[in-house]
Amino acid sequence: MLQPTMASTVERRLLVNYRVDPAVAARLLPAPLRPQLSHGHAVAGICLIRLAAVRPSWAPWRFGARSENAAHRFAVEWDGPAGTETGVYIPRRDTDSRLNAWAGGRLFPGPHGRADFRTRDTGDTVSLSFTTRDHALRVSVTAATTAELTGSHLFGDLAEAAAFFRAGSCGLSEPARPGSRRADHLDAVTLHTDAWEMTPCRVTAAESSYFDDPDRFPPGSAVVDCALLMRDLPARWEPRAPFSTATRAGGAESPVG
Repeated sequence: MLQPTMASTVERRLLVNYRVDPAVAARLLPAPLRPQLSHGHAVAGICLIRLAAVRPSWAPWRFGARSENAAHRFAVEWDGPAGTETGVYIPRRDTDSRLNAWAGGRLFPGPHGRADFRTRDTGDTVSLSFTTRDHALRVSVTAATTAELTGSHLFGDLAEAAAFFRAGSCGLSEPARPGSRRADHLDAVTLHTDAWEMTPCRVTAAESSYFDDPDRFPPGSAVVDCALLMRDLPARWEPRAPFSTATRAGGAESPVG
């Protein structure tokens, strides 16, 4: 099925970032992806995003839907035809929207599980929690905006953090539907936006059964580092050709497309 470019307004996007032991992160990534490092650390986290007016890009905005969504993600890089390319690998997406859960892998790339969200947003403080319907994942986060990005081991300042995440606009994930899963490909989608303004946050509480799992992340190998908040961004989500995880003759890795 031809997947259309989707348009939306990102009403709120909270990136909760973890610094991760590179060797631990590498074990969780499909080849040929490898962790993208920042100051010697792998970068992972949770993207907690409220979308409005989600629709095919040709449709009027008034027909769009609103939803709460979450994605667990790793910053990654790989060898492309023009050199090193960057993006994010997304092992899991969740949503409170039946439409998003149905459309993931059909109208746009990437499977979406169902989850129940609770949010409280005062403008300066965002508290958000969710539990997935399959009971596999629980997340609870509270973050408050600050004037400057301080205490981060991943980024020296806000400008460095913003540039890092803007460069990773390609999202890669396992194919969605039973029977469509291919061991040699990942779904790919690129986020486009003309606006990119981030506000630093101080994380006052954070729990994730994904990052807190000692079998996945040995104690001390995944630590909450910082959070960044974005609001009211017009955005387009453009499907890309599947990302090949196969290797060509001679060992060269296949690029996206």
